[in-house]
Amino acid sequence: MPRATLDLQNSADLTAIGGQWKCAHGFVPGEPNEGIVSEAEGSPCRLPDFDDSGWEVCDDLVAWRRRGVSFVWYRITATLPETVGGRSLDGARCLFESCIDDYGEIWINGECDRERATVQGFNVPQRVVVTAEPKAGDEVTIAILAMNGPLAAPGGAVFVRYATLAFEWRE
Repeated sequence: MPRATLDLQNSADLTAIGGQWKCAHGFVPGEPNEGIVSEAEGSPCRLPDFDDSGWEVCDDLVAWRRRGVSFVWYRITATLPETVGGRSLDGARCLFESCIDDYGEIWINGECDRERATVQGFNVPQRVVVTAEPKAGDEVTIAILAMNGPLAAPGGAVFVRYATLAFEWRE
C-alpha cells in the first residue's frame, strides 16, 4: 500500500497544511481549578469551533509541559493539501498517528473514535482515521487531550512523542 506522511512537528509540513499547534494547561483551560470538577460533562476544547486564539503557540510537542496530575490540550487546524509525496489525494485515506505521554484522547472535528482514539494504555501509539476520502482544501481540526499518569501517582510530565498525518492509497 503506497503511503506518504506529513510530520506535524516539521515546519515545512506545517506550512503545507497551513497549521500551527496551540496548547493550554487544564481539562478546561482558563477555568478555576483548570476545569476539573465533579461530574463534568466534557471539555469544549474538543470542538472544532472552540476559540484557542489566546492559547500558547506550541513549537515543540516533545517539550515536557506539566508534572503531577495534569491535563494539557494540543490543537491544530489543518487544510489538506493538493498533493502529498507527489501524489494527488484521490484514492487515499487520511489518518492521524501519534503517541501521547502518558495517556491521550484524539478528537477529529469534535468527534472521538471511541474504539481507537481514547486512552489505549500507558504510552501506546494511536492511529485514527481522519477521513476515508480526503479532498484537497478540506479543513480538519485535531484536538489532543494529554494526561499525565499513572493518575494515582504520576511521574514525569505530559508531552507528545510524535504527530503525523498519514495518507495511504488503496491500489
